[in-house]
Amino acid sequence: QLHLVESGGGLVQPGGSLRLSCAVSRFTLDYFAIGWFRQAPGKEREGVSCISYDSSITNQAASVKGRFTISRDNAKDTVYLQIDSLKPEDTGVYYCALAETRKPYELGPCTSSGMHYWGKGTLVTVSS
Repeated sequence: QLHLVESGGGLVQPGGSLRLSCAVSRFTLDYFAIGWFRQAPGKEREGVSCISYDSSITNQAASVKGRFTISRDNAKDTVYLQIDSLKPEDTGVYYCALAETRKPYELGPCTSSGMHYWGKGTLVTVSS
């Protein structure tokens, strides 16, 4: 069964940086997109950023543009989310999710409903 495992979360001060990782294992898919989502306490889960299999297409939520960067290394089966200039409102559980695609350059909407597999999440806390 396909597994997604997030890591890299933790406690960080405002203005700091983190790099989250999502390791994908036990899969037999040719192509898949990956998305990062987050859920703040008491709020709905929201899409943060998504990336196509060949990294040619990415999208981001307006609230994180310029601060979050998604990337992937298919040789390592890992997708990253670099988070800079962290704010207290970035606090939450960050999940990675996978969507099977037919083409390496395919990327659908970065929404929960479009994802097929989910990791268990990693907690990011931004506080002084």
